[in-house]
Amino acid sequence: MVSNSFKSLLVAVFSVSCLFFSTTLPAQGKDVPGGEDGKKEAPKLDPAKIILEHVADAHEFHFFNLSKHPVSIPLPVILYSPAQGWSVFMSSRFNHGEDVYNGYRLLEENYVEENHLDPKTYAAGKIFAVDATGKPDASIKVYDLSLGRNAIQVIISVILLVWIMTGIAGKYAKGQGVKTAPTGFQNAVEPVITFVRDEVGKSNLGNKYEKYMPFLLTVFFFILINNLIGLVPGTANVTGNIAFTAVLGIIAFVVIMFSTNGHYWGHIANPPVPFGVKPIMIPVELLGIFTKPFALIIRLFANMISGHIIILSFICLIFIFGAMNTALGWGTSPFFVVLAVFIYLIEVLVAFIQAFIFANLTAVFIGQAFEGHDHGEGQHDDAVIV
Repeated sequence: MVSNSFKSLLVAVFSVSCLFFSTTLPAQGKDVPGGEDGKKEAPKLDPAKIILEHVADAHEFHFFNLSKHPVSIPLPVILYSPAQGWSVFMSSRFNHGEDVYNGYRLLEENYVEENHLDPKTYAAGKIFAVDATGKPDASIKVYDLSLGRNAIQVIISVILLVWIMTGIAGKYAKGQGVKTAPTGFQNAVEPVITFVRDEVGKSNLGNKYEKYMPFLLTVFFFILINNLIGLVPGTANVTGNIAFTAVLGIIAFVVIMFSTNGHYWGHIANPPVPFGVKPIMIPVELLGIFTKPFALIIRLFANMISGHIIILSFICLIFIFGAMNTALGWGTSPFFVVLAVFIYLIEVLVAFIQAFIFANLTAVFIGQAFEGHDHGEGQHDDAVIV
């Protein structure tokens, strides 16, 4: 009820705002840039372009612009071309796409539009070899093995994960947390490990949980660290990248397959249904082998990218309304900023929830792979629905 009332209020506010401010919108004419006086039309805001650039991979960590000068951290560029051989340098050599370096150019959206290049062939954000005039030439084959911000951030996450866990393990090896109470960061991580052990491992895997706890804990903390780093402005939303979640899903699929037994495959080859239904259920059961990891892949990807898109959408609405009318832009900006901050705080909670869900569903699928038909079947079905 409260949610419906809030939605109705938002619709009412938006409608009234449009009604009052739309009458003051200028028409295309002499007083409008690009009108009859021949002035150049102001560039239009493209929310889809801004959002896609934010969630896409890049050759630098871009934080903000200071007096029209980008503040960013360049990343290594590793290229191989049969014509030129290997080239290794920093992305700063491209000067944010304005310069050609060593026979290559990093295409920016503005360059593609100004030179009327086909965006399907000359995609913005990619590196192309150039001809004698400095124009990109798609016919020259270039293999880009660069370490983009997604790859660099994954490496940073791995380093953080190893550093944190080895530090905590070292304290336990010295008896701290065993003979005495845990302290510091160890005290914060131990309840999380205990929670994953009890709610994910024991509840879904029974007496075999210890065998899978290293894998489940690694997956949980690796996803959690990447989720939290992705909330820092300027960083990459790695868990919102389908390639990243696909790798995690494939690893989970391999673990599930190695955990199967004869009963699992017997249930697929001869499902316990009436004989006339078996020809339908066997393909469904076979398809279910692949839909489980696919669900893991899509669930994590969709949930982590959606939050970033919603936040950027609220910010873009400020400039969209500002382009319609200055007063409308200033009047609605506090409202949209509050909404963006609210969604950002929700994303912190979602970072923990999605790490837990991925680890929990992986444990559910592993448990279904080696357990008997009657043992814990209802529990697993409920877990999958959640």
